[in-house]
Amino acid sequence: MVLSLAVITYNEEDNIVRLLNSVSDIADEIIVVDSHSTDRTKEICLQDYPKVQFFEKKFNGYGEQKNYALELCSGEWILFLDADEVPDNDLKKAIQHVISQQNPEYSVYRAKYNNHLGIHLIKFGGWGNVCKERLFRKGSAKYSDDKVHEFLITNEKPGFLEGKINHYTYKNIHHHVTKINRYSDMMAEKMFERGKKINRFKIIINPVFVFIKVFIFKMGFLDGFPGFYIAKTMSYYTFLKYIKLYEKIRMIELEQKYGNFL
Repeated sequence: MVLSLAVITYNEEDNIVRLLNSVSDIADEIIVVDSHSTDRTKEICLQDYPKVQFFEKKFNGYGEQKNYALELCSGEWILFLDADEVPDNDLKKAIQHVISQQNPEYSVYRAKYNNHLGIHLIKFGGWGNVCKERLFRKGSAKYSDDKVHEFLITNEKPGFLEGKINHYTYKNIHHHVTKINRYSDMMAEKMFERGKKINRFKIIINPVFVFIKVFIFKMGFLDGFPGFYIAKTMSYYTFLKYIKLYEKIRMIELEQKYGNFL
């Protein structure tokens, strides 16, 4: 059966080569949907990888972008990966075994993760037991329309694949903080659209709770200083998304109260 790899990209020149080198031997076609990158992502994909079909689409949210990529896939099976994810050899063999069967047991399969922060493999803090749906029959699943933190929607019971996906999260602290800022923007917008309310007490307390949950209850401290860094930045992300939501709500309230006087 034909296997399509789907991936969405934006300025992924540092990651895309590693991914495409890894999967070119198992994917029959590679669908890349790019959000008008300003680096060499497009050049790399079109110049060095003949299986790649490269499309450009304005980014309106992760869910919409991923569903657009799904529509472009022609294979009976779809492997959906992020640009910073790489399947190990055991996972690639498991994928090939599934798609070679006439009637595999499942239509949706999940894979376990190795999450890396720089040179560190993170085993705790909620990062060590991640498992996501990544392989599925075309038409058996789609992504939610969420701008951020989208998820796969399916009525199928998932199976599990042997092997793991190596997830290389952030190049450096600057890259990480930039993504936190962008994700918190989208998350605040998502919460606002859903009518979520926020008060100052939650803005103060929730980030503290997140740090304690990740570092203590989920044993992030066992990862040492990288575990502390993860707990601290997750707390910071929580603070940002709530303070941005609060700002958005307050601005609208003030506009309604004072109108053109602002």
